[in-house]
Amino acid sequence: MSKLWGGRFTKQTNALVEEYTASIGFDKQLAEEDIQGSLAHVTMLGKCGILPQEDVETIKAGLNKVLDRIREGSVDFSVSDEDIHMNIEKNLIAEVGPVGGKLHTGRSRNDQVATDMHLYLRNRVVALTGMLHEVQAALLGQARENLDTIIPGYTHLQRAQPILFAHHLMAYVSMFQRDVDRLIDSYKRINLLPLGAGALAGTTFPIDRHFVAEQLGFDGVYENSLDAVSDRDFILEFLSHASIIMMHLSRLSEELVLWSSTEFNFIELDDAFCTGSSIMPQKKNPDVPELVRGKTGRVYGNLMGLLTVLKSLPLAYNKDMQEDKEGMFDTVATLEGALQLFAPMIATMKVNKGRMREAVNTDFSNATDIADFLVGKGMPFRQAHEVIGKTVLYCIQNNKYLLDLSIEEFKQFSELFDDSIYHVLQPETVVNARNVYGGTAEPQVQAAIGRAEQTLSATKAWVEAHSVSSNG
Repeated sequence: MSKLWGGRFTKQTNALVEEYTASIGFDKQLAEEDIQGSLAHVTMLGKCGILPQEDVETIKAGLNKVLDRIREGSVDFSVSDEDIHMNIEKNLIAEVGPVGGKLHTGRSRNDQVATDMHLYLRNRVVALTGMLHEVQAALLGQARENLDTIIPGYTHLQRAQPILFAHHLMAYVSMFQRDVDRLIDSYKRINLLPLGAGALAGTTFPIDRHFVAEQLGFDGVYENSLDAVSDRDFILEFLSHASIIMMHLSRLSEELVLWSSTEFNFIELDDAFCTGSSIMPQKKNPDVPELVRGKTGRVYGNLMGLLTVLKSLPLAYNKDMQEDKEGMFDTVATLEGALQLFAPMIATMKVNKGRMREAVNTDFSNATDIADFLVGKGMPFRQAHEVIGKTVLYCIQNNKYLLDLSIEEFKQFSELFDDSIYHVLQPETVVNARNVYGGTAEPQVQAAIGRAEQTLSATKAWVEAHSVSSNG
């Protein structure tokens, strides 16, 4: 069968060229968006008097029948028809006859595919924001349950200062909130309509682009027709945001893997999110966080791939831009999979509070508070730092911890020590001494949880409102 664009050609397309250049193998994922855009477009053609209303109704009925068949899985997509747009148009013409060929009046595949991707990514960004909200909610739930749980805080993966486990979890709530904010901000750039730009220069037909934008729930239209068909910044921005989200998930994954090891034994992941060994029956492997950590690299790769594709492209559309879709689809699938698993995995995680407390009791993470104690007695901080360094060295050499020392042992390093040092060194005292905004003291963490709950409520409301508008 001849191509819809074949009038200028005297030879059939080489079969290898057809296979190499066809995008239907992956852009069939845009079928619903393509028909959604076409329905709005043909409605506008009727409103503007470009097509008779009878043709408009025939085309709309045909498009809905094609959509039903696609949803049923009864449409066979053809490589010879190249892409989702041509496949749908061929099926439409088969359904309603030659009048179906009028659908393409006043548009090009260039502005059509850009519209499809805006519609696709708009819905996915809303859904992903909702999934991030669920991960945050799971972290908040664990934080509320662990306001009395103290864990060593680390720098350089060395024990540094004791903190509330809830405070540690709230750090990830903050990270993911930045991700939420970025996705929500990107929505206003995704939610612009390119349709009506034609191939690159607009169209001679008296179309109403703003009417189409209103029909599809877009906030506005692209100002420049060249920019409309060549812009892929909105995809790059999404891939960048997705990469940062995956980086955050990967950092948390690394900690879950460490914490669930025998050496740490701080947490236990639910059996539903772990796997076993085919040879070692005692094993319980944290495969989900490990695989999320591993899949982060492919999302980074998708971002770098599209940046490289676009880096030297002249205006406007070039076939290179067909490479914008697979990485986007893959990133959406990868990110959705990770977020859908993370929320219940965090929610069902068991926390070994006793082991965490044991770790805090057998380290020197309270050493800074001795220095602060001496500073409060009038000693310069640098001198206090040296005194405590020597005290810790003494403990190491004598197989003791700071709370094991007698007052006489303390006084050999400074006469400023008194019995109150034992209260100062208690983990609860150390934690609650940091009672500043953003600190690890329990009142501050409780306040942070309260603020986060309000923010999450606002996010939930945004997702609910935009899920309605995005789906028409």
